[in-house]
Amino acid sequence: MSKMKAVQVSKAGGNLELVEKNIPDPGRNQVRIKVEACGICHSDALVKEGYWPGLQYPRIPGHEIAGRIDAVGADVVNWKSGQRVGVGWHGGHCLTCNPCRRGDFINCKVEKITAISHDGGYAEYMVTPAEAVAAIPDDLLAAEAAPLLCAGITVFNALRNSGARAGDLVAVQGIGGLGHLGIQYARQMGFRTFAIGRGKDKEALARKLGAAHYVDTAAGDPVAELKKFGGARVILATAPDSKSMSALFNGLSSSGKLIVVGAGSDALSVTPIQLIMGSKALQGWASGIATDSEDTMQFSALSGVRPMIERYPLEKAAEAYDQMISGRARFRVVLTM
Repeated sequence: MSKMKAVQVSKAGGNLELVEKNIPDPGRNQVRIKVEACGICHSDALVKEGYWPGLQYPRIPGHEIAGRIDAVGADVVNWKSGQRVGVGWHGGHCLTCNPCRRGDFINCKVEKITAISHDGGYAEYMVTPAEAVAAIPDDLLAAEAAPLLCAGITVFNALRNSGARAGDLVAVQGIGGLGHLGIQYARQMGFRTFAIGRGKDKEALARKLGAAHYVDTAAGDPVAELKKFGGARVILATAPDSKSMSALFNGLSSSGKLIVVGAGSDALSVTPIQLIMGSKALQGWASGIATDSEDTMQFSALSGVRPMIERYPLEKAAEAYDQMISGRARFRVVLTM
């Protein structure tokens, strides 16, 4: 068999089209993955709508990929055919720029990005640099692992590097694709977890996911509620609403940190006085590299953290994308091959 089914975008703002393409061969230091599942992420709009500068078309989207290695290219020594693996946003690094020389591969100056630098996972097969590959634990199904390779790693990595310690109050703003995982990770890391959402109807789910406290922003002031407990050591902002994020800053404890992972384009509004009083901090967090993905999946397998997913076949990728981009999905959409 030399052909595969794939879903591609032919031009910026174009439709998701089901096509037949040649199965790609791995080059030097690359592996080919037979895709079993691929998550649909809000960042896929960068490909579909052409928001990423210089993006070359046609392009196959998808950077939450789970499957098995099907073939390896020359000089690949640490992977072999048949291994269960995944690939996330980070699609490779140069090893020679200053960040890479210091081991800061996620900030590589010429970082490769899956589905932007090369084709992604809305396909039966895909090729990726070997350094971007992460092993999937046996306890995780492919459809469960896929969203952890972007949404999962983003919140897991942010929380474990936040400086918070077991017993600290950690608040998660937003109960959506990122937030429903953030609440689970915060609880399983031993944090006193505070969920912030809009609507009384979300409280039961937030508590089921592990939140000890919940505040409905439509009915109460989250800052006032956080202050009742002395403020949050960390607030993880997952919903891309800059006004809401900014309003939460005063809910931090002294030396507290607001970590932003929900990617929005509007400016945040935090004054120097807010930062200085109480020695508070504002930080953004990128996802992570392949070893971070492995840590995320291993922790998830051990602790029982799982994404809430809706499955669609590859042939219904356009319908699945619409479900995601509309905000109707609860909470991650996954294509299965």
